[in-house]
Amino acid sequence: MYFTNYLDRSNVSNAYVSGMKEELNMFGTQFNKINTIFTCGYIVGMIPNNLMLQWVSPRIWFPSMQIIWGTLTFCTAAVTRVEQIYAIRFFQGMAESSTFVGTHYILGSWYKPGELGKRSGIFTSSGLIGTLFSGVLQAAVYKHLNGVSGRSGWRWLFIIDGVITMPIALYGFLIFPDVPATTKAFYLNEEERLLSSDRLEKGKDITHERPTWNLLKRVLGRWRWYACSLLFAISGETESFGSNNLMGQWLKAIDGYSIEQVDYYPSGMTAFAIVSTLVCATWTDSTRTQARWPVLIYMSICCIIASICILVWSSPTGLKFFAYYLAGASYAGQATTFAWANQICADDDQERGVVLASMNMWNNVINAWWPLVFYPATDAPKFTKGMWAMIGVSIATLGVTWLLWYLERREKRQIAQSVESLTVEDKNVDEKTPHD
Repeated sequence: MYFTNYLDRSNVSNAYVSGMKEELNMFGTQFNKINTIFTCGYIVGMIPNNLMLQWVSPRIWFPSMQIIWGTLTFCTAAVTRVEQIYAIRFFQGMAESSTFVGTHYILGSWYKPGELGKRSGIFTSSGLIGTLFSGVLQAAVYKHLNGVSGRSGWRWLFIIDGVITMPIALYGFLIFPDVPATTKAFYLNEEERLLSSDRLEKGKDITHERPTWNLLKRVLGRWRWYACSLLFAISGETESFGSNNLMGQWLKAIDGYSIEQVDYYPSGMTAFAIVSTLVCATWTDSTRTQARWPVLIYMSICCIIASICILVWSSPTGLKFFAYYLAGASYAGQATTFAWANQICADDDQERGVVLASMNMWNNVINAWWPLVFYPATDAPKFTKGMWAMIGVSIATLGVTWLLWYLERREKRQIAQSVESLTVEDKNVDEKTPHD
């Protein structure tokens, strides 16, 4: 699902540099507005979609949302005005917002902290593979299908995208396992169902009832919602290199590159993002305490170096290629950040669902206007404002990472002290109790 989710998002960027801009007479920041409107829909659907997983079986909800966005993808192939894309992308954002935080919620329901990083990395990488495949697919479609049956290559791209999406949704209705407490997956026997639930429930508030007002009190009364939301609201903006296809816009704005090359070359950044994500996420699981913070430091440093290389505009073209490819490291923080949040909120299932949804929601609240201010298409090829903004959010990410690390350690110390105090009290009671 996430593969087709990112395939769809990336296809808009690839279509823009492959003929859509000219055919729909797009100008100014209309491309950025498409992304902003999609983000608005994404924000609106985020928390409702995650809460719906408490009412409706994920095996039904996830594929249903995928069918909706697959149908809207087909509709994109028939647009004649950019305003039609605006409307389609808003509702597409609402449907697609079910997948990312919803799946992280499901992963946290099945896996222990020492298992989450790797699984989150595999999941996140599936979206990046969709981005990688989109560039290759667009180049191939433009070369072989442009003009076939009177349709432009970028229109065929959305048709093929929809054709790929629908069978995966039908597969989900049959295969998706829900959560351990409610799974009816035919490939798990009764012993495996009980094991999958029992191995996670020790010390956790596993609540599968409908949310109540007490949930709001729990969420707002702790530091977790505030700190985790702030972390991804800021660190998620380091992904602007890829989410706005800055490399593709740079190549399109300078002379000497064909449409196929403009589609192909940014794939190097996505490839490095996949490698960084998988290596970093797997490494964090192998550490004694499942430390996630080193990945955010690595990601931030890479983004700062990349931004400086691009800011120095007199630098060689090869160095700019290196900088954009290095910026793929920005995606490494996505999997580990959500694994970290799953880990922090592991003792309260419902709080975990809200925190995960809020993290992505606040990131998209910022992302709704961030590209319009710092990465407008009219700033290509240099994106000077954007590079300074990237350095700023990278430094801010380092600060918030330290804050989250500190708060988590403080909470663990407080819990340990409480347990120690209870143990001492129980011991004192036992000593005062007369024995036979």
